[in-house]
Amino acid sequence: MRKFSRVICITPRAFRGRIRRAFIGISGSSSQLMRTVRFFPAVLLFPALLCVIPAARAQETPPTPDQTIHVSVDRVNVGVIVTDSRGNFVEGLRREDFHLFDNTVEQPVSDFTAIEEPAQVLLLIEAGPAVYLLEGGHLQAAHSLLNGLSSGDRVAVVKYAESPTALLDFTTDKQSTFAALGQLRFNLGFGSLNLSASISKVLEWLANTQGKKTIVLLSTGVDTSPMNESALVIQRLKISDVRLLAVSLMGGLQNPQPSGKKKSPAVNPSQSAVEFERANQLLKSMAESTGGRAYFPATEKEFHSAYAEIAQLVRHEYSLAFAPPARDGRVHSIEVRIGAPQAPAPLAAPYRLDHRQVYLAPSPR
Repeated sequence: MRKFSRVICITPRAFRGRIRRAFIGISGSSSQLMRTVRFFPAVLLFPALLCVIPAARAQETPPTPDQTIHVSVDRVNVGVIVTDSRGNFVEGLRREDFHLFDNTVEQPVSDFTAIEEPAQVLLLIEAGPAVYLLEGGHLQAAHSLLNGLSSGDRVAVVKYAESPTALLDFTTDKQSTFAALGQLRFNLGFGSLNLSASISKVLEWLANTQGKKTIVLLSTGVDTSPMNESALVIQRLKISDVRLLAVSLMGGLQNPQPSGKKKSPAVNPSQSAVEFERANQLLKSMAESTGGRAYFPATEKEFHSAYAEIAQLVRHEYSLAFAPPARDGRVHSIEVRIGAPQAPAPLAAPYRLDHRQVYLAPSPR
């Protein structure tokens, strides 16, 4: 078997919510790598991915009960996606159509941005053993996402394995984004996939970014971060103003294509099923904690469909804001309702509203 060396990338610092470019000077590309990977069967990469999981067990540390999250909030941003009973996006809503509730008490909407406002979209891509899924076209299918975004939407590209590495800062230049995807380098074999820790770092980078913010996560859901990190990052996601939309890369592993190569006997089917479910549940929990959605495509066609829907979700997000009524340092619930919009009778059906559920109020001064 041919050996592959692992490349360790140094994460660049991010200043004031801005992501530094870091792919200048990186040699090779995903397309070059795939010419080699074609001779490396997926069934051999599959045990490698599962072997990352025992390594995670060794890294796990007991939860630290006194770890708390502190966020200062003087304005609460709430992104809302509205669909009707048929799943169609509802457009043309106005400020007066929305009603915001803080701990069940209605609050005045202090700011409102219609769906036409440009969005900030950060592509966070796992760069571990799942690289062989490029054969299934999950990155090529990402063109469906980029082509479906508005011309004013800004896109950034970040990859992660041990830690996140910024490849491209926010830009409206879609050609630069395509080029950054083409320059992705992936780690084969064994290594860390610190998903939760990487998302925490990305949330720090996005803290000072203004406007509508969405993380589109391309990941297997395998996480070698310490045990308490996933719970902490879900709490951070809940109280953030960032929407996370997750696309699972596990589909190719769960439904491997037939191969003429000899299969590895090292995979325990019952163990893999448990790990698949754990990974899928983590992605789902992360996405739903922000009012986002998780997708589990298994074919190139399904990847295209998922990305196309994500582009529409990004384009159809209303942005609302209100001033927190109390400075008590506590977690407050958020509820959004809408009145009947000025629309024909067929649209008078019940609506589905996707939005964040809580926020952390500022502490007393």
